[in-house]
Amino acid sequence: MRVCLMIEGQEGVTWDQWRALAATAEEAGFEALFRSDHYAPLGGAAGGGSLDAWSTINALAALTSTIRLGTLVSPATFRHPSTLAREVATADHVSGGRVELGLGAGWHEGEHRAHGFPFETMRERFARFEEQLEIIRRSWADEPFDFAGTYYRLEGANPLPKPVQKPHPPVIVGGKAGPRSVAAAKRWATEYNSLFESVERARGLAGTVAPLPLSIMATFVMGPTEAAARDRAARLGADGIPEDWIAGTPDQVVARLRELEAAGVQRVMLQHLLHDDLEAVELAGREVLPAV
Repeated sequence: MRVCLMIEGQEGVTWDQWRALAATAEEAGFEALFRSDHYAPLGGAAGGGSLDAWSTINALAALTSTIRLGTLVSPATFRHPSTLAREVATADHVSGGRVELGLGAGWHEGEHRAHGFPFETMRERFARFEEQLEIIRRSWADEPFDFAGTYYRLEGANPLPKPVQKPHPPVIVGGKAGPRSVAAAKRWATEYNSLFESVERARGLAGTVAPLPLSIMATFVMGPTEAAARDRAARLGADGIPEDWIAGTPDQVVARLRELEAAGVQRVMLQHLLHDDLEAVELAGREVLPAV
């Protein structure tokens, strides 16, 4: 099982906290550090704002040496695909080939309207997302190309330099495994990611998205004892520990990860909402990662 840390950056994560999280996660042995790509808190509260996702990744790439970095996921509505393809390629050069792009159609209407991004129908947003997937992948290829779609038109495109990773940086499509989403992922992506699923649902999803590897993101809370884990869950407003979290003591977390691995999940992004809690990250490095 491959295990990554995932941080909701729009919940007021400061630059100092990003540096501490990246350094701690790298030292702990996490494969990758992913961050959300939102500009507004998801709960509607004002919060502390959000540093830009790809600017943050580029900066962290210069400060780290082994941990992979990526978005989970960047909305297709935020950036022109040529801009996003170049931002990812830049981060790939800065990091020496350690970045991954998660891409989705975008869903948070409030942040779109507040920032002047178009918020079309779901069908239109998904069509825009499909065009972006193709343009980004073709932008990283060696051959010049033209593209004429509903939303974008490129003539003689051949952006340089190309990414460090060959044939290209990993591309993760996030969604609920609907037919259109899976078809687009199988054509252009290297991994499919879903929000937390039960073990049985994960087993079905693994078959649906095959041969792409399946990853899931799930809320993560852990303490050295069950009482400590419940205390951390209470900080997030939970009464006890919800069943759909990957949570509890290190042994309980390891057991859940092994169940998911047996169901066909190849990678888990642990959504660490207590971004100031470095002790849990260190504990995972000592007692969870070596066991899985």
